[in-house]
Amino acid sequence: MGMNSNYIDIMIQSLEKKAAILSQLIELNKQQKLYLQDPNLSPEDFEKNMDRKAALVDELNQLDIGFEELYVRIKEELDANREGYAVQIKKMQDLIREITEKSNMVQTQELRNKEQVQRKFTDIRKQVKGVRNSQKVVRQYYQNMAKQKVNEPRFLDNKK
Repeated sequence: MGMNSNYIDIMIQSLEKKAAILSQLIELNKQQKLYLQDPNLSPEDFEKNMDRKAALVDELNQLDIGFEELYVRIKEELDANREGYAVQIKKMQDLIREITEKSNMVQTQELRNKEQVQRKFTDIRKQVKGVRNSQKVVRQYYQNMAKQKVNEPRFLDNKK
């Protein structure tokens, strides 16, 4: 059990990090919303916010890849010994629920902000380009997440 137990601890840490990053994204989106309401918005501030978000989304993608790799390694052991890992599995299920809620919140914020961005920056080409690029990163992340929902780890299935 030793080696797999370490993997599971790493997976739990990975989910905790992911939840923390999503909290940061929620805060950045709140900040972004305020920026968009500010008639004297500095494009540099806005761009910094977008860059920071794009960097966090990259981190989320890396965490997801690492999580998947570990899950593949210990999947059989987890399935074969669900009782032995009941506490860790419960912890992961709780974290994934929290992550799902936060992801949904971020997505909602993104959509609202996107509409405001389009209104605010209709004339300003340079800014729009920067905004589009980082929105593309965020959109790709959500497309990836949607794909993952399809093959989300089986231990999340409470019915087992």
